[in-house]
Amino acid sequence: MLKEEPDIIRLFSRKRSANRPHGSGLVMIDTRKLSFDYIRRDKDGEVEGVTRAVDDINLQIEEGDFIAILGHNGSGKSTLAKHFNAILFPTEGTVFVDGMDTCDQTHLWDIRETTGMVFQNPDNQIIGTVVEEDVGFGPENMGVPTKEIWERVEESLKAVGMYRYRKHAPHKLSGGQKQRVAIAGVVAMHPKCIVLDEPTAMLDPKGRREVIRAIRALNDVEKITVILITHYMEEVIYANKVFVMDAGKIVMQGTPREIFSEVDRLKSIRLSVPQATQLAYELKQAGLALPDGILDEEELVEALCRLL
Repeated sequence: MLKEEPDIIRLFSRKRSANRPHGSGLVMIDTRKLSFDYIRRDKDGEVEGVTRAVDDINLQIEEGDFIAILGHNGSGKSTLAKHFNAILFPTEGTVFVDGMDTCDQTHLWDIRETTGMVFQNPDNQIIGTVVEEDVGFGPENMGVPTKEIWERVEESLKAVGMYRYRKHAPHKLSGGQKQRVAIAGVVAMHPKCIVLDEPTAMLDPKGRREVIRAIRALNDVEKITVILITHYMEEVIYANKVFVMDAGKIVMQGTPREIFSEVDRLKSIRLSVPQATQLAYELKQAGLALPDGILDEEELVEALCRLL
């Protein structure tokens, strides 16, 4: 169990995370021919139109995976994510979460306890006036005994490096700290999987680093399955697999290195790449013999030094 934020910082380097084996072989999320339609109605309730937001998605995510889902606005990635804990239900096809069909109402609460959700704005998830009380709210509503609630509060705040702030008022925290408290509130419910829907979109660079560091700790140390929806490409390099969406479909999948080796294809669907990847791509276009799929500044410097 992690104790404080400095321990989290020391535990991780990008290369260790990128090269370690992931997944247990046990399937956590399994979608089969999943499609979802948004139906527009007029003031009288008559159907005006139908928009297919997710179209024939087949994917499997194993326990312990760190998955990133990319796509421009309107690509369907957030709609897909909301199927993973039964916020939305398929128009067509099936979604299984830890072997449970999300359309089976008898398993609805089991599914929502198995897969926790963290959204863009932490203020929408934080309801307590003291950090530790907010983190304990979820387990309390699950009927967890009081003694165990406080044990869960302590372990989850330590896991995201926020234990020292347990007596603070959430509204006095920074954006990154608030988001880590929101994540701790989900972790305290002991989910097997956490889905994070653009959790750093409203944060400054320091806040984004704090949150991504906490997410990596949960996956690497606590072995929680992580599904990260993001449009910050630098966050994607920590995943072990990436799914790219466009027009409701999965159009690319692979490791971060495989995905970011296809710069032109990503640009054709209005997506960017990490800055180091872009610079390496441009240098290669100018004639330097650099490898494809460079992910960060360290790799770029190493590749340039080898050329010298």
